[in-house]
Amino acid sequence: MKTTPPVVLVPACNRVLGQHGFHVAGAKYVEAVRLAGALPLVVPDASEAELDALLDLADGVLLTGSPSNVHPSHFGEEVRDPALPLDPTRDAWTLPFIPRLLERRLPLLAICRGAQELNVALGGSLHQAVHTLPGHLDHRGQGETAESLYAPAHEVHVQPGGLLADVVREGTFRVNSVHGQAVHRLAQGLRVEALAPDGLVEAFSWPGAAFALGVQWHPEWRARDNPVSLQLLRAFGAACARQATHRNQFKQRQEE
Repeated sequence: MKTTPPVVLVPACNRVLGQHGFHVAGAKYVEAVRLAGALPLVVPDASEAELDALLDLADGVLLTGSPSNVHPSHFGEEVRDPALPLDPTRDAWTLPFIPRLLERRLPLLAICRGAQELNVALGGSLHQAVHTLPGHLDHRGQGETAESLYAPAHEVHVQPGGLLADVVREGTFRVNSVHGQAVHRLAQGLRVEALAPDGLVEAFSWPGAAFALGVQWHPEWRARDNPVSLQLLRAFGAACARQATHRNQFKQRQEE
């Protein structure tokens, strides 16, 4: 019997190219889903009426990073720097989408902006400019090439007893750092999984699911060459595979 890979939804960002709007998803995130052993399904956007239909298709969700920031109005603030990109179309559907996927306990890997979306969707807030905070590092990345921007920047300190510690089995490891915003107030119900040297939250989980993890760094970057990235993606993929098995078994029982 042929095994069908689990389906992972990948929300797209929105760009204007020339005079037309486009839905785009970074190739590195799509490849990360494949590396996890799953089938990526890029979702352009969704209306309220489409959210549950999309979740019916899903065995997991990967919330991608993006050049754009979550609009500060979603955590009760004004825009601090109007020059920075925003994506209100993505905000409009991913923020209500996240509680629904968590209610179903679907596996979730949320990266950079995706982690920030996860925190905001559950009632948390963000620092809009971490580099302006006393005692904090500049987390925005250095250099003009992708290689330099995504080079290892600092260590993260894994908190014992959590999901991340169980997956990577290392107390510290080095990560890249390409972000200006980050978690300020962590939403109720989320668990801190790792901290940067300056105390910034670098990873957190939602304990209500078997696998629901937000990370502030970019494990998808050159994931094949990074042991920690591979561990994360394989753990996410295994959770999605288990979800696919449960979904197929439920479907078969309904058809009997």
